[in-house]
Amino acid sequence: MNETLYTSSEKKTGNVMAICAIALVYVFLFLLDNFLPSNSFTLMLIPVLKKGAIYSLICVSMNLLNGFTGLFSLGQAGFLLIGAYSYAIFAIPADQHSAVYQYFDGGLIQFSIPEALGSVLGTNLGNFLGAIVCIIIAGLIAAAFAALIGIPVLRLKSDYLAIATLGFAEIIRAICQWTGLGTITNGSNLLRKYTSFSDIKISFGDTVFKLSTIFPFLIAMVSILLIVLLINSSYGRAFKAIRDDEVAAEAMGINLFKHKMLSFVISSFFAGVGGALLAMYQTTIQASAFKTAMTYEILLIVVIGGIGSVTGSCIASFLYIACNEWWLRFLDSGSVFGLSVPFFRDGFRKVVFSVIIMVVVLFFSRGIMGDKELSFAGLVRRLKRRKKPAEAAETSGGGDANE
Repeated sequence: MNETLYTSSEKKTGNVMAICAIALVYVFLFLLDNFLPSNSFTLMLIPVLKKGAIYSLICVSMNLLNGFTGLFSLGQAGFLLIGAYSYAIFAIPADQHSAVYQYFDGGLIQFSIPEALGSVLGTNLGNFLGAIVCIIIAGLIAAAFAALIGIPVLRLKSDYLAIATLGFAEIIRAICQWTGLGTITNGSNLLRKYTSFSDIKISFGDTVFKLSTIFPFLIAMVSILLIVLLINSSYGRAFKAIRDDEVAAEAMGINLFKHKMLSFVISSFFAGVGGALLAMYQTTIQASAFKTAMTYEILLIVVIGGIGSVTGSCIASFLYIACNEWWLRFLDSGSVFGLSVPFFRDGFRKVVFSVIIMVVVLFFSRGIMGDKELSFAGLVRRLKRRKKPAEAAETSGGGDANE
């Protein structure tokens, strides 16, 4: 029997368990934002959770292209940049344009979508819905750029495709810093004062609740769910067929260029959404930060999690962010548990982190998850299998006692 084929009862129980687990996560995040005391632990935990959720979406979007379709693209940083800039441009309040675009006469775009919605629906609801609208716009603009460059580059294969998309990312970064577009991109200056996670709140009467940690989880979860549904559809099966053997896929009637373009555009859309979330997290953005190293970092996380595994990308994202920005920080402090260690100095964290990555790559050559996925239905099946031998042993023992 195929392990991926579950009975209806296993699926139903697995779905209930998944819904309960997700509900518990969101309850915890809500408590973390509003009720749990602020201390050194929560001050480190909250940024890691936010950035981990954002990187999960970014890595899954890259995995859709590289892992499930087999297209080796290195243009992810470029689409993140487009998404981040698109979000910020439409979310800067009108009265802040003169301060942000101080070298470009206040900028070309003089309105803010969250502000416009806030004037009708109220500030908090306007910020919430306005941020979502700006995020969708960011994804659409990134997808439009992908459709434009996909026409020439998707006819290339392997290393040539990687080089072409890498060049695109660098060109976009240079264009965004060009003073000729300064009235839109602000040239090489920062974009700031736009709606960020700290502005996402909801009010019930006179009580206001913060949603700064829940919001990135909500957007990332919905986006990843859409990607999973795509992967499990007929289009997803076509993507996998192209990855496994292009000649055989074409012989079966799959339009290679059409499906490659579709995968490229959808991946870029969600990369743009991830870029918008990254802009909200950082509160300021500048094109110079979206370098090639960012794409390599994302690719590294995808490889560690497992190429062709959505849950692998999510798990690896949180582990990578937690190790890089929290758990290994003591290695840069010069001491541990109050004891001075001479070789614990600035930069030593990166050395240890590199060794850990090498160990993972050497001993888990297919990544943490390989091409497998975590499944609550699978967990239910394993629990049933463990339960049956135990019941059989009890029955056997009972029979001996009666004799």
